[in-house]
Amino acid sequence: MTMEKRIRSLTALILAGMVLALAAGFMAGKKQTFSENENRYLAGFPHFTWERAVSGAYMEDWSSYLADQFPFRDFFVGAKTGMEYALGKREINQVFFAGDGYLIEEYAAPVNTDRIAAALHNFAEELESLQLEPRLMLVPTAYHVYREKLPAHVSWRDQMETAQTLYDASGMVPIDCSRALLTCEEEGLYYKTDHHWTSRGAFQGYLKWCEANGMYLPASQFHPVQVSDSFQGSLDSRVLEAEGSRDSIELFTREQEPSYTVSYNFGREISDSVYAPENLKKKDQYQIFLNGNHPEVTIETSNKNGKRLLIVKDSFANTLVPFLIGDCESIHLIDLRYYRGSLEDYISQREINEFLILYNLKNFCGEKNLKFY
Repeated sequence: MTMEKRIRSLTALILAGMVLALAAGFMAGKKQTFSENENRYLAGFPHFTWERAVSGAYMEDWSSYLADQFPFRDFFVGAKTGMEYALGKREINQVFFAGDGYLIEEYAAPVNTDRIAAALHNFAEELESLQLEPRLMLVPTAYHVYREKLPAHVSWRDQMETAQTLYDASGMVPIDCSRALLTCEEEGLYYKTDHHWTSRGAFQGYLKWCEANGMYLPASQFHPVQVSDSFQGSLDSRVLEAEGSRDSIELFTREQEPSYTVSYNFGREISDSVYAPENLKKKDQYQIFLNGNHPEVTIETSNKNGKRLLIVKDSFANTLVPFLIGDCESIHLIDLRYYRGSLEDYISQREINEFLILYNLKNFCGEKNLKFY
């Protein structure tokens, strides 16, 4: 046997051995149900039915199962990121490798603006019949605010053009925090490894809320406290960059804050804080704010000013809510991704008299639960 044939045979044996080892690892390995890195539940073993087989859904389930349960999946995702980055690629899994160590989520202009605007307008009319004046805050993402950090080749899209269209069509009172974020001289308004704004960014949104309510509150009343310097968030989970950035998480304490209690999911869990420091031990440390996402949350404070605020929200609100505790008698949060009740009944039963919709713009334009009722 010639040397060339020996090399080919050896290569074939090595490849076959690797395939067999991976197959054996897949069959023998313990299957995960939840990925800490990706903060999501992984696909389970496909359930066979004739209907799913005929429709093709059964094979799609198998594809998801094999992808999610592939041995050493996180290692291979990280290795792929390293190779592509070394080859000059600066967008991986819809995440840009931007300046100053930032990972920034890609943004595509929505194609369903008219439908969203109509849903908002109809909802505003429903709220007016309940004697509520709804307010709307659409928060830009880091893609908009940190435009100068994006790679040079990126064709930038103005998020707030879409936001202004929705503000104008909705009939709701707009609370536009985009200019405050763009002109703020502070760094760290968004996390480097996560898609959320930080407490410093949320504070800019809070100041616009105060302005809309005719309130003046000196910034000196709030004091930041760092509770972590090791956060690697949702965008890091997409690329698993081995030598990536680490974020700090800050909480803001307020002078003369009232006492309060937090009730999650209609009283199933009670806490005396809007923070859950035990979640700093998890991959998704952002869950320190309001202990993650829940269908319903109620915060009852010792204030006696009669302000009962309902916020329909995504997770961007979790960082802003702690600033509001000193301003309201009660704060109610509804996440329409999980809540299945009637908002009209909820508003009536709790005598809600202030209403805010707060989403980041990208999430809002992809939200499927815009009928609200």
